Amino acid sequence: MLKINRNQVYLIAVIIGITLLGLFSYIFYSKNIAYCILALPVLALVFYYLWTDYSVLFFVLCFTTPLAVGLKELGLTQDLDLSIPTEPLMIALLGAHLVNKGVNILPFGFNQHKLIVFIALQFVWMLLTVLSSTLWIVSIKQWISRIWFFNASFVLASWVFQNPSHIFKTIHLYTFGLILVIVYTLITHAQYHFNDKAADWVVSPFYNDHTAYGAVLAMFIPFFLIFSFQKKSNVYRRWVYACIALLLICALVLSYARAGWLSLAIAAVVFIVLKIRISFSWILRMGLAALVIFLLFQTELYLILSKNSTDAKGGLANNIESVSNISTDASNRERINRWNCALRMWWEKPFLGWGPGTYMFQYAPFQRSDQLTIISTNFGDNGNAHSEYLGPLAEQGWPGLFFMLIVFYLILQMGFRVYYNSINQEHQFLVLSIFLGVVTYMVHGFFNNFLDTDKLSFPFWTFVAILMYYDCSFKGITNKLIF
Repeated sequence: MLKINRNQVYLIAVIIGITLLGLFSYIFYSKNIAYCILALPVLALVFYYLWTDYSVLFFVLCFTTPLAVGLKELGLTQDLDLSIPTEPLMIALLGAHLVNKGVNILPFGFNQHKLIVFIALQFVWMLLTVLSSTLWIVSIKQWISRIWFFNASFVLASWVFQNPSHIFKTIHLYTFGLILVIVYTLITHAQYHFNDKAADWVVSPFYNDHTAYGAVLAMFIPFFLIFSFQKKSNVYRRWVYACIALLLICALVLSYARAGWLSLAIAAVVFIVLKIRISFSWILRMGLAALVIFLLFQTELYLILSKNSTDAKGGLANNIESVSNISTDASNRERINRWNCALRMWWEKPFLGWGPGTYMFQYAPFQRSDQLTIISTNFGDNGNAHSEYLGPLAEQGWPGLFFMLIVFYLILQMGFRVYYNSINQEHQFLVLSIFLGVVTYMVHGFFNNFLDTDKLSFPFWTFVAILMYYDCSFKGITNKLIF
């Protein structure tokens, strides 16, 4: 039987009283005042769990992040944007964690990991570029928001995952919230006969566009697809996972997010590589060889790609064919325009860059008339560099790109190492599915950058925390995970 102490009884009574007062105000007095009053019980619960057990609020974040809506989407602000309820909760959790843990921010093992060292150096360098930023206010906001994103998704997760059953709870809660978004999106999209152009905005107000939505879907598909084939799990769970995997795949196909499709295809290649147990060093050598070949034959490759004139119109087949169309497809050509602008910006400020978060406000003068498209803009209202790699290069100079590449390299190295060191099926299935989810985003990072948003930052760094948990604590341990 659930036991409730006297303080909890008082808290419940106060919350019920405030809720009734808010409903009374809504019916008979002022709606604005009623909203303020109704917010008080929520604030009371938040402060209660911040004081007693803020891991509960971590699970709240897991569920609400896919459902969060920005202040701009709600029509409450024009300039300042804040994702509600996730970002205020992340800010509160950052403060509570610093007060509670002090200098012991990470669990033992995590704080000694090589990856953490380079993530810390990345934040330090980012701060230095904030101080030299061309738009100081924009950059300091970007830096601070990155800190509360990372704290909520990685630092808190590293403590929560000390109980391994919480890993599955985290994934399940996030997916449940995501499924609600998927159902809403599919119902809305169906009203437009699943038109490919409508796919870009039917995800609103939960996602800015279909590319971020597709990136999240691609990250979670490997987990449910792989676990639906786990023979040691009961049949009911396998069928549920298979149905969720099918729903996620259908949603990804209907999102028309071509970068999401490509990232999942490359994750499938990585799956084969892992299954035949090719070493990470060999993968690195092949990757470097492919880069050299690309640089040597980039002109010929450009000419071949220029012959593709299939536009992303007319259905699924055309969207697939248009992935390599760099001659007439507006979306692809605009990405190339943004990438070229990032390179020109870096060339002008190669060491410190223009400052975190400033690309969208500074890139317009670096556009060339022969590279403009019908969707180009000079008003900083249509996104960023569309690259998780070139964005830091323009905003934080070559050291910014260096730290990003090192961090991603260490994550990939850790993923291979943890998978190859896993000695039972539960560990292998989990590590494999999580690592493939991370890979999908790294591939997606060539075409978009979303780590400056709660929607993608939270699942990405949470997945990395899972891999690091195994790397630090579960090497060679055979105990069965609690589902």
